[in-house]
Amino acid sequence: MKYNATEDLLRSHQPEVIRKRLAQPPESQNISDAVLGGIDGCVTTFAVVSAAAGAGLPASVAVILGVANLLADGFSMAVSTYESHRAEQDYAQSLREMEEAHIDLVPEGEREEIRQIFINKGFDGEVLETIVDTICEDRKLWVDTMLVEEHGVNDQAYINPLASAGATFLAFLVVGAVPLLPFLTSALTLTQQFALSTALAALMFFMIGMLKSLVFNLPYLWSGLRTLAMGGAAASLAFVSGYLLRELFGLSGF
Repeated sequence: MKYNATEDLLRSHQPEVIRKRLAQPPESQNISDAVLGGIDGCVTTFAVVSAAAGAGLPASVAVILGVANLLADGFSMAVSTYESHRAEQDYAQSLREMEEAHIDLVPEGEREEIRQIFINKGFDGEVLETIVDTICEDRKLWVDTMLVEEHGVNDQAYINPLASAGATFLAFLVVGAVPLLPFLTSALTLTQQFALSTALAALMFFMIGMLKSLVFNLPYLWSGLRTLAMGGAAASLAFVSGYLLRELFGLSGF
């Protein structure tokens, strides 16, 4: 049975449903890591292919350079993703420990910070004091509030750095391998291989853009075209660089 979207929205905002949902910790999502990995993988390998084509290098050279860059850059990006998330978690933990120490050393000062935060939000009088008392009675809530309101840092504990790195690496390899596929067949000329690789890379860029639109509720056509334009710009730069270097060193083109 197909329900009306408004009815589903109303049902999901019933008090008991909200209570259960908020009682659960945020789910770690790796969509953004996969999207970033996919875009970077396609740009990396197609840039290599474009440079090789622009320089008039054989298909075997394009494949060798493409695979080498795919593995090395994919691993590097996965490590960077892991370290980035770990650094965010370490930073949040250091702030948490600092606020814990401040509550122990200057509790009234930290309490006044909570009061000033909610004064700035427009609360006053008994309502303000009730809010301050409620927050400061729960030490974890007190620290969490200070992290968000004073430092602008959310709890990073729900993020799994290893899963994020894995999603980045897998998307990088899968999407990045697509522009190399035409160069694995000898049935096509080098010009045909590059043309097919270009079409496949453009398709990957557009599909990644559409995936972003579906996940983050963006206009799918505009998102696809924007991602395609960015990828195309990177590939064009690589092709022109390869062509200019070919001319500079007097190599024969294809």
